Amino acid sequence: MSWRPQYRSSKFRNVYGKAASREHCFDGIPITKNVHDNHFCAVNARFLAIVTESAGGGSFLVIPLEQTGRIEPNYPKVCGHQGNVLDIKWNPFIENIIASCSEDTSVRIWEIPEGGLKRNMTEAVLELYGHSRRVGLVEWHPTTNNILFSAGYDYKVLIWNLDVGEPVKMIDCHTDVILCVSFNTDGSLLATTCKDKKLRVVEPRSGRVLQEASCKNHRVNRVVFLGSTKRLLTTGVSRWNTRQIALWDQEDLSMPLIEEEIDGLSGLLFPFYDADTHMLYLAGKGDGNIRYYEIGLEKPYLSYLMEFRSPAPQKGLGVMPKHGLDVSACEVFRFYKLITLKGLIEPISMIVPRRSETYQEDIYPMTPGTEPALTPDEWLSGVNRDPILMSLKEGYKRNSKIVFKAPVREKKSVVVNGIDLLENVPPRTENELLRMFFRQQDEIRRLKDELSQKDIRIRQLQLELKNFRNSPKNN
Repeated sequence: MSWRPQYRSSKFRNVYGKAASREHCFDGIPITKNVHDNHFCAVNARFLAIVTESAGGGSFLVIPLEQTGRIEPNYPKVCGHQGNVLDIKWNPFIENIIASCSEDTSVRIWEIPEGGLKRNMTEAVLELYGHSRRVGLVEWHPTTNNILFSAGYDYKVLIWNLDVGEPVKMIDCHTDVILCVSFNTDGSLLATTCKDKKLRVVEPRSGRVLQEASCKNHRVNRVVFLGSTKRLLTTGVSRWNTRQIALWDQEDLSMPLIEEEIDGLSGLLFPFYDADTHMLYLAGKGDGNIRYYEIGLEKPYLSYLMEFRSPAPQKGLGVMPKHGLDVSACEVFRFYKLITLKGLIEPISMIVPRRSETYQEDIYPMTPGTEPALTPDEWLSGVNRDPILMSLKEGYKRNSKIVFKAPVREKKSVVVNGIDLLENVPPRTENELLRMFFRQQDEIRRLKDELSQKDIRIRQLQLELKNFRNSPKNN
């Protein structure tokens, strides 16, 4: 019996990646050298934000998308944090509001003026203190306005209601540092990966763990909900230290549906899922390529499509929301690639090749728009609602009319679930103790250098005074 190849019909089989020309990139940016496993980049339909390398605190740039080309070294920054910025995320419903978190244990909300920054911004519209250690992740709720999640190195996830500027819920089920969080479509479930090698599905309002997987063969790093399919996809490392992805049923995490090895490289694999096209993109930290697959509901579940290749390694990737894409060019996804060695941000468009220039409804279904489906009070009371959908044919240039109003509040102790968060500090990890030790050593060396410089200056002044007294003019 002769072997015959199995051909699969798919409208996305020929999707290809197209890197922007040099004049449409953002050049001359001092991208942060921080080794924290985040993207350090956030993008929406109006602005691009990048965490930068800075001394004496943390800062990030906010650049209007049309302002491509070389960025001046003295370009204004958002620089109010006292420690390194670890994550930034744009509000999905208000395009000039961005959240940032830092090693200084704070989460801050910034309002970017129309047309971008004209001078350095140091004052946030809202400063949120509730974590007792540095904060590594922030994430906006996908359907509710002004609900923000933050995950810190105190092993807690705090849910902030920005209408009142306080944490209203706390998820305290993790025993180590939280690596990644992901919401399902309506935001009723939260999936987390943790350094304790466990994958959890949590009901965020109660903090109850619905499902838990102890991943011994597949050490999970990143997780993403696959839209409304009730599936999860994780990236991680196999027991042989090869990079691996696994597909899970969110209602039964006892065993993955499939596990697939990718390669033997060491960089972290970042997954990106497009619910409209059912495409999965895999990009490794330090890699130059981006693989993409199509996700199906039946076996084999995962179908390899193609790979975008580039010689320049990526530190992180920002993703443009759907309403910011160029539908006239049949663009279905857009990355903003951080190339640290060149100080360059390079847009990469994923394009479906079509001959017709008319709007392609089959590749642009109704997609979540820029209007929230719920208020904070509704969501906190237990209401779930799917996102409000919009058509990219008619509404993708429509601006949101929602305005952010910062609450006025006094500083006080932060009590959630009867626990004062700032008093309940977990033991420090070995890495943090080492980091503290080296900082103290650096500070001691710096003080010694200052003292020696002062001693040298004092001796110089004493010598000058002696010479002055012994000079013939003074005799």
